[in-house]
Amino acid sequence: MTDYLSTGSLPEEYRQLARTVRDFAQQVVAPVSAKHDADHSFPYEVVAGMADMGLFGLPFPEEFGGMGGDYFALCLALEELGKVDQSVAITLEAGVSLGAMPIYRFGNDDQRAEWLPQLTSGQALAGFGLTEPDAGSDAGGTRTTAVEDGDSWVINGSKQFITNSGTDITRLVTVTAVTGNNGGKKEISTILVPTSTPGFVAEPAYNKVGWNASDTHPLSFTDVRVPRENLLGERGRGYANFLRILDEGRIAIAALAVGAAQGCVDESVRYAGERQAFGQAIGRNQAIAFKIARMEARAHTARTAYYDAAALMLAGKPFKKQASIAKMVASEAAMDNARDATQIFGGNGFMNEYVVSRHYRDSKILEIGEGTTEVQLMLIARELGL
Repeated sequence: MTDYLSTGSLPEEYRQLARTVRDFAQQVVAPVSAKHDADHSFPYEVVAGMADMGLFGLPFPEEFGGMGGDYFALCLALEELGKVDQSVAITLEAGVSLGAMPIYRFGNDDQRAEWLPQLTSGQALAGFGLTEPDAGSDAGGTRTTAVEDGDSWVINGSKQFITNSGTDITRLVTVTAVTGNNGGKKEISTILVPTSTPGFVAEPAYNKVGWNASDTHPLSFTDVRVPRENLLGERGRGYANFLRILDEGRIAIAALAVGAAQGCVDESVRYAGERQAFGQAIGRNQAIAFKIARMEARAHTARTAYYDAAALMLAGKPFKKQASIAKMVASEAAMDNARDATQIFGGNGFMNEYVVSRHYRDSKILEIGEGTTEVQLMLIARELGL
């Protein structure tokens, strides 16, 4: 995809993938989205369809059951899904970037062989337990502990806001925990915890403002005992390794946000052409036309930002700053476009059966999850040497 910024045209394999996922989103996801949102139900049938298409394995090698693609292919799929249903898109994003990717990046041969085929096939999901009531961006606030006891780790603590952590097909949660103290600083490591382990509990799901069909739970760990070999990566490198995962994930979240922003444009163009007021389609009014034009400009700018970040990542070049820019610009575009689309739809925009109302509720979390806008500004400033 590195030629896009110079030519404006994606290679055929990427365009074909985007078309395929777009058709799936329109034909399979869209018809059931409103019901799952209203019922706060997890869309198992949609997830099964994505699994059959190989979407959970897009960026992974074939030896691990993947599709042999790359991270940009995942982003294109997320953008198309995000146009229609952010809950479905975040289920895929978290399943890949937070569930499977840490094991692929940092796991040993045995861990990869055991878990990746399940996760890349979409037959199982994994979550990543980082956030706590006093910890997230601030790793120093981590309270969950993992203590060595013979050939085991014994884990105690809690996590919150963990995606894909309580479904019927969730099989694993990777947990950050304090495993020691190094010069007065907490040593934080990551440990693989199968969800069948005694003492692990996915507490009742949250009642959220949006992303109602996405699975999100607080987790508790009470004397959870797992083998010492469940340590993921180097001891004491858990938080540092996850920062790399977050950098990649911000590009994926940006792609999802671009989908949401573009979905609002598409719905607004359609509605403005159909809705009649004062004897003409409302899109003939300059106030409406200019509002939609500005929405399109936001979506285009955000898309270019995430394409740029993805190109740098795939080229093996530093991309932290560009990932933060993409995530910030795209999440703000999604929120701004959702607000404008709701205004264009008027009273209908306040009714839950319309897609734009769902985008209005869903998009706010894009400015919070996987690093708030304020965190992105902090990271961008640091990369500038400030």
